[in-house]
Amino acid sequence: MPAVIIACLGLLVVLWLVGAPWWVERKRQRLRAQAFPARWRAVLQQRVPYVRRLPADLQLQLKQHIQVFLAEKVFIGCNGLEITDEIRVTIAAHACLLILNRPGGYYPNLRQILVYPDSFVVQRDQVDPIGLAHRSREVLAGESWAEGQVILSWQDTLAGAAVVDDGQNVAIHEFAHQLDQESGSANGAPVLGRQAQQSWSRVLGDEFMTLQARVMRGAPSLFCDYGATDPGEFFAVISEVFFEQPEAMAQEHPALYRELSQFYQLDPLSW
Repeated sequence: MPAVIIACLGLLVVLWLVGAPWWVERKRQRLRAQAFPARWRAVLQQRVPYVRRLPADLQLQLKQHIQVFLAEKVFIGCNGLEITDEIRVTIAAHACLLILNRPGGYYPNLRQILVYPDSFVVQRDQVDPIGLAHRSREVLAGESWAEGQVILSWQDTLAGAAVVDDGQNVAIHEFAHQLDQESGSANGAPVLGRQAQQSWSRVLGDEFMTLQARVMRGAPSLFCDYGATDPGEFFAVISEVFFEQPEAMAQEHPALYRELSQFYQLDPLSW
């Protein structure tokens, strides 16, 4: 009898593993088929002006992705912030911009988005080169955790969305980190096809070192100095510029633009 029970349990596990993805996708199809709420459309028009630049097919895809994203992800207000449709739709639009045309799913590791009214303070424990521990305080506009959380300042999110061509957008930055973290850690090497890995490593490695050299010299760059911190921050910073300043990136860094265009399966130059 125990053997029969074990066999039955094993069969149930197999059926669940086979059926769960099918069930999830069917639920997502139903969500994508629903009419996009008028109040959400108003939020996009008011708070996410870059949506107007998208071709009609990508606008439709973005709205469908937003419907799935909002059904699956939890939003939590911090420091007294009340989560509204305006907050949810604005943030979801940025998150879904990064997954247009991509087959990787809806940030499978992401569980919740924490939103603060404004910049927030975090404390970090660090050990210096001689082994002494220090606790520092940092004021942040956003943060991404591999454990399934994105943290955003609402005011900084609004500011980043309002100006579509300044190359600075904290929501794009943090959700780019989430894509990067799907491969394990935010190290500038997101999940890539085998053939793309070599070119990605070479182009981004060269560009990262070039930015570091420019920062050391105090020379100007299309990318902000924070991108020279480490490869993970570099990937997030160049993702901001890719979506917001594609003409400048394609002109000044054509190989880098091609890599990001292939990764995101998008060509913002054509919008």
